[in-house]
Amino acid sequence: MNRLSSRLKMGGFPALLLALLAAVVSGPVVADADESEAHQWLERLAPALNMTSYRGVFVYARGSQVHSMQIAHRYRDGVVEERLVLQDGGNGEIVRRGVNVVCVLPDRGRVRLDQVIPSGPFAEAFTSQLMPVNRWYNAEMVGEDRVAGYQAVEIALRSRDEYRYSHRLWLERSTGLLVKSHVRAASGDVMEQFQFTSLEITDNIPDEEFEIRTEGREISRNLSEEEGVAKASVVPRTSGWELGWRPEGFAPAAAPRAGRGQAVAFSDGLAAFSVFVEPAGRLKMPRGVSRIGATTVYMHELESSGRKFLVTVVGEVPPETARKVAESVRIQDSLALEGSGS
Repeated sequence: MNRLSSRLKMGGFPALLLALLAAVVSGPVVADADESEAHQWLERLAPALNMTSYRGVFVYARGSQVHSMQIAHRYRDGVVEERLVLQDGGNGEIVRRGVNVVCVLPDRGRVRLDQVIPSGPFAEAFTSQLMPVNRWYNAEMVGEDRVAGYQAVEIALRSRDEYRYSHRLWLERSTGLLVKSHVRAASGDVMEQFQFTSLEITDNIPDEEFEIRTEGREISRNLSEEEGVAKASVVPRTSGWELGWRPEGFAPAAAPRAGRGQAVAFSDGLAAFSVFVEPAGRLKMPRGVSRIGATTVYMHELESSGRKFLVTVVGEVPPETARKVAESVRIQDSLALEGSGS
């Protein structure tokens, strides 16, 4: 279960809900132009996350949990450099140079990097191409706003069905940098949010701002190795089980690192969830649903050939979606699952 608990990394973020132009006579024409403009902005999002140089402080709120981090990000000669410093909950920092990431967390012992790096603009979903999210979300321009002293455009991504959340994004007007985001439920409630509280977009960031200053044990990871694993697992194999249902648009993505095939991730290009299947073991785990912000954890027990297995769905999807996914799992080969457990 330690392997599973290390993956309860909740992601995603932005939010949505939009105004209806249907009452306007020229509504369809305006809506088409509006959606086209929104997608033009979305196409700028992924490049801007890496290729814009900036420094600042952002706040990330998930449910009742609120955290802040200081960041310096520089793109120079095709290489991304980044330094994140925890502002609350203990000291520590994360430094990235190209594909190498070093994490120093002296107060926390052994910690996975993906537990520390928040979902904001550093979420995996936002480092890849967002299209064709228009198949699963309605993209609309909301208007202009001001975030951390910068003019921003506000874009709503409204879910086309009840199986995913809606999002709202604020992009800095001159660069396309994501400066604020929400994840919203169908009720319109903001479940998760990210926002810069101070920001300076500048190419003038000296080398010393990317030096590790915290004393403590360093944990290193090479992103190129991660990417190699991900590419090899784009069509992951389920070892000993099959998924009977998933929301339309959620395709297999890179398998989470959970040991020899009992976990598979699915993404619609914006939201994602992972399915873990493993022998239940003797430890009695709570069943049912729990939620932190926009992230749902649903645990379901099933039996096959006299053996009990624990199915866990973790991701930024509504509880009902997680439940339907978990309860659709069918065991094909219980011995394969027993053999892959550790």
